[in-house]
Amino acid sequence: MTKTGASKQKKMNARVDFTPMVDMIMLLVTFFMLCTTLLKPQTMEIAMPSDKEDLKDEERNQAKASEAMTILLTGGDRLFYFEGKTENARENLKETQYGKGGNGDGIRNVLRAKNHVAYKKILDLKKEFETRDINENSKKEYKERLDEIKSEKGTPTVIIKAADEATYRNLIDILDEMSLCGVGKYVIDKFSESDKELLKEKGVKFEQ
Repeated sequence: MTKTGASKQKKMNARVDFTPMVDMIMLLVTFFMLCTTLLKPQTMEIAMPSDKEDLKDEERNQAKASEAMTILLTGGDRLFYFEGKTENARENLKETQYGKGGNGDGIRNVLRAKNHVAYKKILDLKKEFETRDINENSKKEYKERLDEIKSEKGTPTVIIKAADEATYRNLIDILDEMSLCGVGKYVIDKFSESDKELLKEKGVKFEQ
């Protein structure tokens, strides 16, 4: 005689196997570790004014008159510069634009004209290395020769001063111009009250 009634079904326990996920996580960790090692941050070398006590302010902030150039960054993306000593700034002060400028009279052309000897040597150096194999030795030689050209006697020394009204981008743009024009000697100095008075004569307004 057979039994009647509801038949009992065997229940299956649901289980997720996470073993493949462990392998996936290990692969991702390895991938990001390798990428982090290979990606080196791009940095810009900036020469800051000397703080040695045995140097006078005049010696620290002024280079040889024939080689010196001072760039003043202000609000509204306005850009001024003068060549020579600060005593002659009033009669030598000129306003220009970032980059090449609308009429080709921007700060880039001003810097290249000031640094024309070294800039030509840098262009010749680049052409020379374009035909050579790229390896660690050639990269090292190129950098050494490039640094030597930029630091040669007679190359200009540029003093950069940014007012509080100037933007961070203004400072980055002018530092880019240093690199594009092959200027190897430049410093970032404080914007003084005399600089403000000088620019007020050009109609520049400053916050109180």
